[in-house]
Amino acid sequence: MRARNLDKQKTVKENAIAMIGQGGLENFSINKLAKLSKVSVATIYIYYKDKDDLIFQLTTEQGAELADLILKDFSPEMSFEAGLRQQWINRYHQMMHKRDSVLFMVQVKSSSYYRDFLKVLMNKIKQQLNQFLENAFKRDEIDRIPLEVYWSIAHAPLYSLIKFHYEEIDLEGKPYQLKEEVLWQTFDLVVRALKKNNSAMESNSTVKPLIQ
Repeated sequence: MRARNLDKQKTVKENAIAMIGQGGLENFSINKLAKLSKVSVATIYIYYKDKDDLIFQLTTEQGAELADLILKDFSPEMSFEAGLRQQWINRYHQMMHKRDSVLFMVQVKSSSYYRDFLKVLMNKIKQQLNQFLENAFKRDEIDRIPLEVYWSIAHAPLYSLIKFHYEEIDLEGKPYQLKEEVLWQTFDLVVRALKKNNSAMESNSTVKPLIQ
């Protein structure tokens, strides 16, 4: 009985994430979720106090899940380029293979729940990422710059490419699909912008293919 209940809760979670990601928070309701999940409203209230509690729990769980994914195969002791490349690999896989979760967070980002997401996320990754940047600075690989500036240069280009891929259209209105060649070309430009010693660029020839 317990296993079946857990399966039902998993279905409820997955459907709630998909519904919010596709339709927004304002169009989301417990009644619609129950109908889609083929359970009673009362069953959902066994797991969650109300709609607010459901969204809060989903948001914090997504923060924890993303943190684990970001840190996969990553170490603060990596060289700057190797560490940043692993970050791109991890973030790329999250955005390409967990689209419902990404769209869910797009909706949550403009809501009061986003602070809860950031709190969980940063509590899990802040220390390691700060240590990574501090190590790179001490090795004279990068300049010390504000975190917001670093993020804008280091990760925003990746998110922009993924946005084009999601929308399947480029700036000229033509069909668009992100190719690995473009991904790593963009990565190289990002590294050049951040690293102090551009002549020491590491080869990415051994990077495993990302786009299947």
